[in-house]
Amino acid sequence: MAATDWRARPLGTAILFFIVGVLFASAMDWTPFGHAQSSTASAPPASAVRSLTESSNAFVAIAEHVTPAVVAIQTQRTTQASAMPPQFRGIIPQPREPLEGSGSGFIISSDGHIITNNHVVADADRITVVMSDRKQYAATIVGRDPHTDVAVLKIDAKNLPTIDIGDDEKLRIGEWVLAVGNPLGLDFTVTAGIVSAKGRSRAEVPVNTSAWGITDFIQTDAAINPGNSGGPLVNIRGEVVGINTAIASRTGTYTGYGFAIPVGLARVVWQDLVENGRVRRAALGVNIEEVSVEDAQVAGITEIRGAKVVSCTPDSIAPSAACRAGVEPNDVILTADGREVDRVSTLQRLVRAKKPGESIALRVMRYGKERQFNVKLIEANTAERAVAVADTRQPARDQNPGERLGIEVAPLSDAFLRQVDVPREYRGLQVVDVDVSTAARRLFQPDRDILVSVLPAGTPLRTADDLRRVLSAKRAGDVVSLSVYDAGTGQTRAVNVRVQQ
Repeated sequence: MAATDWRARPLGTAILFFIVGVLFASAMDWTPFGHAQSSTASAPPASAVRSLTESSNAFVAIAEHVTPAVVAIQTQRTTQASAMPPQFRGIIPQPREPLEGSGSGFIISSDGHIITNNHVVADADRITVVMSDRKQYAATIVGRDPHTDVAVLKIDAKNLPTIDIGDDEKLRIGEWVLAVGNPLGLDFTVTAGIVSAKGRSRAEVPVNTSAWGITDFIQTDAAINPGNSGGPLVNIRGEVVGINTAIASRTGTYTGYGFAIPVGLARVVWQDLVENGRVRRAALGVNIEEVSVEDAQVAGITEIRGAKVVSCTPDSIAPSAACRAGVEPNDVILTADGREVDRVSTLQRLVRAKKPGESIALRVMRYGKERQFNVKLIEANTAERAVAVADTRQPARDQNPGERLGIEVAPLSDAFLRQVDVPREYRGLQVVDVDVSTAARRLFQPDRDILVSVLPAGTPLRTADDLRRVLSAKRAGDVVSLSVYDAGTGQTRAVNVRVQQ
């Protein structure tokens, strides 16, 4: 018994202390009896919930307003099967296999005109439009423009719901937008996000490499996936501000960034397609690019803004109206029709708002001097010239005079001139290599570019010594302006490159 009492005493003491502790805590209102497992969090204040409810209801209203005018587009194209052994092809008839595709679109007229992406319907043999009420219609192509990736379809129907067209110029970064479409086979899906950026160029968006292509995509983080192409991007008023077109992704699906064609551009294109059956595109007849620090220094402007004229387009693409009016490569265009030009997309927006034959007033800076020109716009010939340039570089390169520019140059070889017709006035120093660790990697193209002269004086560069003399008078950090001939396209452009140590 003694041993049993010794073991039980501590246990009894512990139970006694526990009971006393609970009673004490209860008296202090720390842990009320019967409520330890049934307590609930208090509801959020009505004022805090109200704004969220209103926002949610706004998205619901937008989706309900827009979705009836959004369509799913199903395409079919037949192609020859390639599984048959080559020796039997042409002898035994080959089966034809259907290739199916899908995309989105939206209705712009009650009698059945529908907007989508060109890449959704290009080469399609059969196009079917599916409405939100599941009705299906066969569609025909009214017209399509590969350069802007816009196409117009027509279905035989009346009294269709349409969608309101907004003003993408008023769209602000950070504004809420919704993407509506049929991604990954999931019909009539609505996703929300914000406008992440505006004015994205072709170099930043994985589509459309045409010289006449889009330069001011709208970037959004509203989820866009395969199948969304051609569907509307709408603002919080339920107005279309863009056509969903592309995603930036290594996997092929949404990873945070999508891109839409501004509706202002698309509207000009679809109006031309409906009215004329083709796009009549006004053009200045120059190639332009964003202004760099070096370009601004050469032009004599303190702000890095405007659009730099790189070259005059050859007549095979579009007779250069601007250059005939007096504009020259290396000019920086600051205003057009009195409106500030802050970047390339702004200038192109102003030009594309006009028709061929109309005029536009340009104010430019040229080596520290301001000039003004009135340019009568011409209709662009969108057939682009492409010339293959053989790799016939000159092997003898003792001392490289272009090293301070980040390039390697050599006189034009006879082998190169036999294969490529280089006009005599452009026979200068060929760029045969580029140091990819320098800015030259984005300025020069090896085996295509030929250094012709130094601007603005036009000092010719015929030999390595010519370039060496020019650079010997330059200090590190100075900018050299060069006239460069592209043997692949037959165009000349102005290149401003900073001299290295």
